[in-house]
Amino acid sequence: MAPPIYSALIISLGLGTTMTFASTHWYLAWMGIEINTLAIIPLMAQNHIPRAIEATTKYFFVQATASATLLFAGISNAFLTGQWDITYTPYTLTSTLITLALAMKIGLAPLHSWMPEVMQGLNLLTGLILSTWQKLAPLYLIYQIQPNNPNIFIALGLLSIIVGGWGGFNQVQLRKILAYSSIAHLGWMILILSFSPPLALLTIIIYILMTFSLFSSFMLTRTTHINSLSTTWAKIPILTISTPLILLSLGGLPPLTGFMPKWMILQELTKQSLCPLATMAALSSLFSLYFYLRLSYAMTLTMPPNNPAGTLPWRLNPRHNTLPLALTTTSTICLLPMTPAIMSLMPF
Repeated sequence: MAPPIYSALIISLGLGTTMTFASTHWYLAWMGIEINTLAIIPLMAQNHIPRAIEATTKYFFVQATASATLLFAGISNAFLTGQWDITYTPYTLTSTLITLALAMKIGLAPLHSWMPEVMQGLNLLTGLILSTWQKLAPLYLIYQIQPNNPNIFIALGLLSIIVGGWGGFNQVQLRKILAYSSIAHLGWMILILSFSPPLALLTIIIYILMTFSLFSSFMLTRTTHINSLSTTWAKIPILTISTPLILLSLGGLPPLTGFMPKWMILQELTKQSLCPLATMAALSSLFSLYFYLRLSYAMTLTMPPNNPAGTLPWRLNPRHNTLPLALTTTSTICLLPMTPAIMSLMPF
């Protein structure tokens, strides 16, 4: 893809999300999401291979369905209330339709089935954009509507945590595993959104840091299959140490950064007298932890049958800018001691 076209598409991605953030009108928010969707479709199809075209087509149909439902719900809400204000959704039917449409857009269970298949057809960079930036605008709208009854958020969140962990059990393709990981983390965000929006924001920020680190590690090693992880030591040996720590941080193990949001979410659910829900969410996260441990085992404790021929790649000068990876990996691993400072800065 030509650099000017690529730059225009990236700017359009930013413009669409910014328009949604800045809007209080349903039509403008919908327009921002549509700009976002139309900008990422050429990025998905840029490889011109059947798998990428299939993934792009699936993504387009799902997003078109969700956008039509969202527009219909917004028009219905405006017809019933007489105004287009995003924050004013007093009717249960329209707020539920809007929530389900946005849930389909970001891939929350049970509207998640498109996410692993689409991720499998994309390259890692586009998959990173789909897993992080494309979630921001719909999550912002979900935060804005805030239905009076949080049961739909609780149901979607808990189901996403369970499905995200259970679905990654028998996967060997890293992109599908990352898709199920994204679904599980979105479940944690939605679960706490109606009780503590600042905590949901903290969870989103930490999720983006951890996901960027993991995708960047896999892009450096050009790894897309679990069997390829065992050759990482011959490509970039330091990643053999850092990537398992990133994976365990995604799983929420202390003393890594990923433990912070889960710990604080479980604490908040307990304060809200939702101990059974907190217990189910904590037990369901063990499913995700299993496949993170599986990937860590494949990377650190297994070796390929033969050494790669020729000069080991780590002896050559790196051709990639590794500073962003270094910064995000450090944040992914070492931020847990900053929890008291973060809690004092955010209005929990």
